[in-house]
Amino acid sequence: MKQKLASFMYGRYGADELSKGILIVYLLLAVVMLFIPNTIARTVLYLISFALCIYMFFRMFSRNIPKRTAENQKYLRVRRKIKEWFLLHRNKWKYRKTHVYRKCPYCKVQIRLPKVKGEHKCACPKCGDSFDISIK
Repeated sequence: MKQKLASFMYGRYGADELSKGILIVYLLLAVVMLFIPNTIARTVLYLISFALCIYMFFRMFSRNIPKRTAENQKYLRVRRKIKEWFLLHRNKWKYRKTHVYRKCPYCKVQIRLPKVKGEHKCACPKCGDSFDISIK
């Protein structure tokens, strides 16, 4: 049986990070459906979760590997941006008493600076440009 499954999956895309993300959303919707008494809302969530399940299996059994890889890379870029946004805001809160965060006016990257009052000259670690900042 294991050999038959392996030969069936040969040349197919299989599971990746996007498939895992779809599975997590599917499971969350299944749990939410348990607590919704409204039949119409529960039916809509059921249809959405069923569509997600079908899409997940479609991606796993697909033979169009370049397209599935591109979809996964796009998902990973979006997920990385979301994680970085949450990490930045967590760090802003964590270091709010000792540091300030400013954006570089040239490349727009967030820079963490010590909280020392006054006018300062700052060099961006990404682009290398210098600019003046004021910390109150």
